[in-house]
Parts: sequence; C-alpha cells; structure tokens
Amino acid sequence: MNPFRTSQAQQASAADLAGLVRESDRVVALTGAGVSVPSGIPDFRTPGRGLWAKVDPMAVATIDAFHGDTKRFWDFYRPRFHDLADKDPNPAHTVLAELERRGLLEAVITQNIDRLHRKAGSEDVIEVHGSIATASCTSCAARYPLEEVESLFDADGIATCASCCGKVKPDVVLFGELLPVEAMARAERLCSSADLLLCIGSSLEVHPVAGLPALTLARGGRIAIVTKSSTPYDSDATVRLDGDVADDLQVMLAALDG
Repeated sequence: MNPFRTSQAQQASAADLAGLVRESDRVVALTGAGVSVPSGIPDFRTPGRGLWAKVDPMAVATIDAFHGDTKRFWDFYRPRFHDLADKDPNPAHTVLAELERRGLLEAVITQNIDRLHRKAGSEDVIEVHGSIATASCTSCAARYPLEEVESLFDADGIATCASCCGKVKPDVVLFGELLPVEAMARAERLCSSADLLLCIGSSLEVHPVAGLPALTLARGGRIAIVTKSSTPYDSDATVRLDGDVADDLQVMLAALDG
C-alpha cells in the first residue's frame, strides 16, 4: 500500500472505524462488487467501466435468458468464469479474514460470486447471490465443481449434464431468481443482532440485500460504509470512507494494531 494515497482525513476516519470495531461486541461485514475491484474484477455499474456498461444484463443475466438462449448466456459467462477463477484476493479481503481470525468479525455476507473471501481465508461467508464454485443441472440437480464445468460444454458451447444431458447452470443468482432462502435468512439474523455492520464496496441499492443495514439500525446498531459510490445510507453511517477499499481497510487494521 502506498501510504501517501490516503489523506489525513481518511486516516482519521479509518482510525474512527478501528475504534468502532474495537468497542463493538458483534461485528458483521456486508460486501459488494467494489471489494473485488482491486483484484481486477470490474463492478457492475461504474459508467464506462462497469460490466453492465458493455452488455445488457437483461439479455444475458436473467433466468429467462438462460433458458431462452442458453448459448448466448454461456457465450457471455464462460469467459467471465474463466477470468474470475484466476483472480486473487486483495488486501480488502485479507483484512476481513484477519479480523475474523482475531475474533473481531463474526461473519462476511457477500453479494459477490467470485469466491475471493474464501480464498483469502474467511471461514464464515454467506454468499447471498450464490457462487461460481459450482454449477448444477437444471433437470436432475447433479452438481459439478467449477473445475469440471469446462468439460461439460458441447459443440454448440452449452454446458450439458454428463448424467442426463440436461442444461447446466452456474449456481449464481440470476435476475428473476429468488435469493437462497437459508443464506438470506442467516444474513437477516446476523444484521438484526449486529452492533456494527461494515458495508464495504456496495452501493446498497440492490434489494433485498439493500435492506440489511436497516435491520442493524433498527436494533440500535451502527453502520460504517467503506465504498467510493454514494449510498442511500450515507447519512446514517457513523463512519463514512470513500477511498480505495483496500487502502482504507489496511489503514483501519494498522490503527487497530497501533
């Protein structure tokens, strides 16, 4: 980390965040696409650079698109999954894993499908939008680890089940699908009991996940927001950081150690 990238004001806010973490009994993290941007994974909505600036999500990222034009779906997702499989965690991921190791963080709730929290060493990860780690047959429910999915593609570029020849879909939540019931219920329980919710790299605009900070606030807990984009909860945040998430979290960890 280049220490000169973080202003004195950001350092002070990071120190305030460290103080919140230190004095809170139950701390939970909620992460979005922004936490993985330093790993070279584009977010979704940044003008000109976000993933949806290049392609219409309604054409490739809905459950109807998967069933209606499976080849087009996989033409988009196949190279993306190859790319995600090669990415490594960045310091934002490793700081959260370190907080959990120290007993300062109860769990990570993530909207991300990239597995980087687990790669970084976080153990209690609730993936509310699913994960690229596996894919499943939509006919017989056979499940395949990511490393085996490439072998399932037929000559048309469609992943086909080795058991029943049904269509194989990645175990990620597409537009038009419900979030995993158990994962979302656990996320709600965690946020409803948290003293401090760390909202990192998320615009907090996509529901139902966007409603999780309200659960923490309703029980008298506090929220801290670490993300570049504005969010609907900015005025509710006890601490607000808008620099590079990896830098900000590293400064916060250094303040904890200071």
